[in-house]
Amino acid sequence: MEHWLGVAVTVLLVLLDLAIRVFSIIYVPYNRKPQTATAWLLAIFLIPYIGFIVFMVIGSTKLPKARREKQTEINAYILEQTEGIERVRRDHPWPLWLESVTKLNRELGAMPLVGGNSAELYPDSYESVQEMTRAIDQSRRFVHVEFYIATIDDTTRPYFEALARAQARGVTVRFLLDHWASRGYPGYKDTLAFLDRANIEWHLMLPLQPLQGKFQRPDLRNHRKIMVIDGSVAFTGSQNLIDPSYDLQSHIEKGMVYKDLFARFEGPVVAGLNALFVTDWYSETDELLLRESDPVQRADRGDALDCQVVPSGPGFDGENNLRLFNALLYSAQEKVSITSPYFVPDDSMLYAITTTAQRGVEVELFVGEIGDHAMTWHAQRSYYEELLRAGVRIWLYRAPTILHAKHFTIDDDVSVIGSSNMDMRSFSLNLEVSVMVRGSRFVDALRGVQAAYKDASFELTLDAWLERPRRSQVLDNVARLTAALQ
Repeated sequence: MEHWLGVAVTVLLVLLDLAIRVFSIIYVPYNRKPQTATAWLLAIFLIPYIGFIVFMVIGSTKLPKARREKQTEINAYILEQTEGIERVRRDHPWPLWLESVTKLNRELGAMPLVGGNSAELYPDSYESVQEMTRAIDQSRRFVHVEFYIATIDDTTRPYFEALARAQARGVTVRFLLDHWASRGYPGYKDTLAFLDRANIEWHLMLPLQPLQGKFQRPDLRNHRKIMVIDGSVAFTGSQNLIDPSYDLQSHIEKGMVYKDLFARFEGPVVAGLNALFVTDWYSETDELLLRESDPVQRADRGDALDCQVVPSGPGFDGENNLRLFNALLYSAQEKVSITSPYFVPDDSMLYAITTTAQRGVEVELFVGEIGDHAMTWHAQRSYYEELLRAGVRIWLYRAPTILHAKHFTIDDDVSVIGSSNMDMRSFSLNLEVSVMVRGSRFVDALRGVQAAYKDASFELTLDAWLERPRRSQVLDNVARLTAALQ
C-alpha cells in the first residue's frame, strides 16, 4: 500500500511539474521582452515550484487596474488643460531633433514642454535640505511633499520642524512617502508620530496592506522625490529625505555617504511637478486636488529654460523614461554624459549607448566604485567590457562615497535630471519623475557638477578591467541573469 501511495505521489508531482512548465511556456512570454521572459522561464525550469510561486507573486509589472485607470483619467485632464500650451523659443540653439522628442514625451506622459523657467542645482545634500527648509518657511498656501525615503534625523529635523510651523500658521501640508522603502530605516515610526503631532496629513505610497485590500507586486515602488511650494517653486532630483549616511551604523563606521543632486525649479514647469504629486495623492486617497492644480501658464523669456516633466512607471502602458533616454541617445551629435548609480540597461539602451559611441559621439558614464545593492552592482559591472570596447569612457567615483545622482546631458543643448536610474527596475517597476531641460546654461551647470565627479573618480580602462579576478567575473555574469526578472 505504501509503495503504491509513493508511486502515486511521484506521478502527481511529475504531472504537476510538467503542467507548470507547459503553462509557463505559454503564459510567461505574453507581452514581455524576450530577455525578461527567458530569465523567468530559466528560473521556473531550474526551480519549478519555488520559481513558479515567485513568478505568480511578483511576475506582473502592472499596478492594479483601478490605479492605472486613475492615471489615465489624470492624463486626459492634463492633456485637456494644457492643449495648445507649448510655447517656447525655437531659435538657435534649438536642436532640430528636439521637436520629435517633446512630442514623444507628450504622447507618453501628457505633460507639455513649457518655457520661461529657471533652475538651480544643489550637489550638497545638506545645502539642499537647508534650501528646502527656507522655502517651506516662506510658504503661504500649500506644501506638497513626496519622497521615496523620508526619515526624521539630525539632518532633516529642521525640515520637518518647518513643515510643522507651516501647518500651524494655516498652510496646507500634504506628505507622501513610500511604504516599503521608508520603513527599513531608523526613525520611521518617529517620523509618522511627528507628522501626526503636527496635524500633517500623510499617506503611504503603494502600501502593502492586504487585509485592507491594498496590495500589488511588493517591489513595485514609488521612487519619486518631489516637493512643491505654493505652485511657484518645486524641487526634484535623486535625494531622499534622510541624512547622507542613511542613518545606518555600518555606513557611519565606513564613512559611507551618498552623493546626490537636487534641483530647484521656478516657472511653468512647477505646475507639471505639482500635477504629478496630485496624481499620486489621488491614487492613494481618492481625493483629487483640482483647486491646487495650477494651470500651466505661457511664458516666453528669451534667457529662460524650456522644461518638460516626464512621469514614468507601471501606471503607464509604455516605459516612458526608457523611450526618452533612447531617443536622446540616438539624437546626440557631439557628447553624452551619463550619471547613474544603478546602470543595468536593457538591450535597447545598451545598443543605443554603444551605437552612439561607435558613430563617433563622445560618451562618458559616471558610476560608483562601490554599490549598496550587491546583485545590482554585480549586474552593472557585467556591462563594462562591452561599453569599454564600444568606446564609452567609464569613470568610477571613489569609495567610500556612493554616487547616487541621476542625470545626463546631450550635446550642449539638452539635459535630464530626476529620480530615474538607468536600469530595468526604474524602467518597468518604479514610479519615477524626470525633467527634460533645454538650455545651455543648465547643461553647463550639470557639466560643472560632472567635472567635480571626475576629480573624485578614476577612469576604468579595458586592460585593467580584463584583469579582474575570475570570481568577480562569475558573480557579475550570474547577477546579469537576474537583472531581467521583472
